[in-house]
Amino acid sequence: MKGRVLVVDDEEGIRSFLVEALAGDGHEVVAAEDGRAALARLEREAFHLLITDLRMPGMDGMELLGKARGLQPDLEVIVLTAHGTVETAVEAMRRGAYDYLQKPLSGPDELRLVAARALERRRLLATHQGSQAGAEELVARDPAMRAVLELLDRAAPTDATVLLSGESGTGKELAARRLHAGSHRAAGPFVPVNCAALSASLLESELLGHEKGAFTGALAQRRGRFELADGGTLFLDEVSEIRPELQAKLLRVLQERRFERVGGARTIQVDVRIVAATNRDLQAEMAAGRFREDLFHRLAVIPVRLPALRERPADVPALAEHLLRRAAARLARPDLRLAPDALAALGAYPWPGNVRELGNALERAAILAREDEIHAADLLLGPIPDGAAPAAPAGGTLAELERQAIVAALQAEGGHRKRAAARLGIGLRTLYDKLKAHGLGE
Repeated sequence: MKGRVLVVDDEEGIRSFLVEALAGDGHEVVAAEDGRAALARLEREAFHLLITDLRMPGMDGMELLGKARGLQPDLEVIVLTAHGTVETAVEAMRRGAYDYLQKPLSGPDELRLVAARALERRRLLATHQGSQAGAEELVARDPAMRAVLELLDRAAPTDATVLLSGESGTGKELAARRLHAGSHRAAGPFVPVNCAALSASLLESELLGHEKGAFTGALAQRRGRFELADGGTLFLDEVSEIRPELQAKLLRVLQERRFERVGGARTIQVDVRIVAATNRDLQAEMAAGRFREDLFHRLAVIPVRLPALRERPADVPALAEHLLRRAAARLARPDLRLAPDALAALGAYPWPGNVRELGNALERAAILAREDEIHAADLLLGPIPDGAAPAAPAGGTLAELERQAIVAALQAEGGHRKRAAARLGIGLRTLYDKLKAHGLGE
């Protein structure tokens, strides 16, 4: 794989060597003389690989590593370290660097080999994540969200269980995918399960699997999500919705990493990292007796709260542009853009449904806008009255009308899916299926 490479070193001779060696392999190479200059390039341009010295005046390589992966989470990083600072390089790898090289470099061959491996790893990760519903970048310009990304990146290389909390629509699954992509398990599976979408009996079978004949309808053996996630990450979304009787079983699996399938006697051992998410206050749930305290402490080894969109106002313009580009690509309207009055309206709105509501608003505007420039009047912000829905475009298909009805219901209910399902007169599981079919999942 040929890629865009950013090399950073305060010694001109080393920069020239890096540029010449990598350009000779066909890579597009950009050089920066220090961490601040490199960060400025990363804020403007996308790169596949960063090669940075660790010891530099001003911003050192370790600080640059954290900030760079905050801006571009898929970026692979190779660090250069002088003799005697290998421990620092190993620490950089714990924080997400792919590998390190010791200075002085013996020649270009080792550099080219390690760079090629790093770029190949990035390609494989992109392919794997694309097959897992297309992980996308968490946009973070606001200090509140940057702090969250730094915490995620510190936790990612470990196997510690992470509990993600925050309102619905704040991007908890994207955060879970970032943890997985930054871990040593990145080449393994990322397996999500929505605990709210299944009944207690179905959820147990979904998580642990079942043997043939274990219950009515169990016509064949089925592996559960724990087995499917072996060697990777299991994401338990809306973990607060697990019934108390299943919480005890889940606690045992988390403690021992072994279990029996439903209706089975053979003990199965797995190597799985757990990331859980909830939009509820688990302290209140514990006080009400609906969530086990011991399970909470097992899940919340590293608690991470994702801020609501109204708490990260500096992210709204960048998120809006990003989400509009996605919507425009799906609709084959590449020239769509936001007018200044639309950006002002987006910045002034409180976003009770968070990023999901912002995405819905821009999706709807992209569908309904008659011109390429979207104005504030096209956004239809705020609750939609009962029985009201945005007008369908002339000649809209049944699928387009259904999609708009779902978007309108979600906006009217502030992104709350259970209430949106009730408003639409369908079951929650049916809504999840339709969200997936229309590409409206988080």
